[in-house]
Amino acid sequence: MDDDDFDTPWKEVLMQHFPEFMAFYFPLAHAAIDWSRPHTFLDQEFSALARDAELGKRLLDKLVSVYLLDGPEQWLLVHLEVQGWREASFAERMFVYNYRVYDRYRRPVASLALLTDSGRRWRPSSFGYRLLGCAMGIEFPVAKLLDFVDHIDELLRHENPFALVTVAHLLARQTKGNAHRRRIAKLRLTKLLYQRDWDRQRIINLYRVIDWIMRLPQALEVRLTYVALQLERRRAMPYVSSMERFCMERGHKLGLEIGLHEGRKEGRQEGRQEGRQEGRQEGRQEGRQEGRQEGRQEGQCALLTEMLQQRFGELDVIVRARLAAADVSQLLAWAKNFVSAATLDEVFRDN
Repeated sequence: MDDDDFDTPWKEVLMQHFPEFMAFYFPLAHAAIDWSRPHTFLDQEFSALARDAELGKRLLDKLVSVYLLDGPEQWLLVHLEVQGWREASFAERMFVYNYRVYDRYRRPVASLALLTDSGRRWRPSSFGYRLLGCAMGIEFPVAKLLDFVDHIDELLRHENPFALVTVAHLLARQTKGNAHRRRIAKLRLTKLLYQRDWDRQRIINLYRVIDWIMRLPQALEVRLTYVALQLERRRAMPYVSSMERFCMERGHKLGLEIGLHEGRKEGRQEGRQEGRQEGRQEGRQEGRQEGRQEGRQEGQCALLTEMLQQRFGELDVIVRARLAAADVSQLLAWAKNFVSAATLDEVFRDN
């Protein structure tokens, strides 16, 4: 799935829920770590160690300091790689980074790999060589998402949030090129997410990663985001969620697309009526500009109306008329006010 970007969502959800990540994919390692003591991500340090290594691009790598259960001050470093495609030098890179980290900190280093690629047989877990009586190498644990492909129903009932992340990743691969199937699968995961008895931040974190992994065309995204907003409303979650921000952002983009389409349509019609190339070109330009502006205004107005109703209840005729008469810049200003507004008056205040 080369055209889908999994780097950002994996990075965020891994850092936000690292103990659960380890418990789900590497349970033996999780059992040996003292989770009552803090763990620390060493991103800047690891970037410096890896900066000059031309060993191929990476999906994600992390370096984390943790304490073990054995011994009061026994701590080590976990070097974690999330790899999304088959790469001949991957095991070598694990070896190189492991000894670089050890050389820098002089502490034990455990290297772990999560493979998210689509190849069932590719499972690198060691690198080494023997020469003149000298043995050098590394063996590292590997978890592979495809190992879960026959257990999706079981994962949907699992309490660990990374079970849903795994399902989202697997279904994203299965529905690649089929937006309708992906929408159905994503809707199912979204509803299931809101049925869990989780705190609001965990729901936001998990929704964001599922949303990013299972991307849809803009029109389908807006429809599905409205469903997420309704699910939030039923849970009575009084906060400005990522779903509201998604709704505004996507609605803006959708308005641009609608406006461009209508502008082209009107431009072609006007151009044909003129019957001359000059008229056709002018019609297209004017039609695109007018249609784009109208589409943006209508999209922003509809989305802001929906969000105002969800927070403040049904809007009266005066408020609706005010929204309908506003231009795009005014609607955007009110949308920014909405983020922190406790009343309708605060939404419509002058900045």
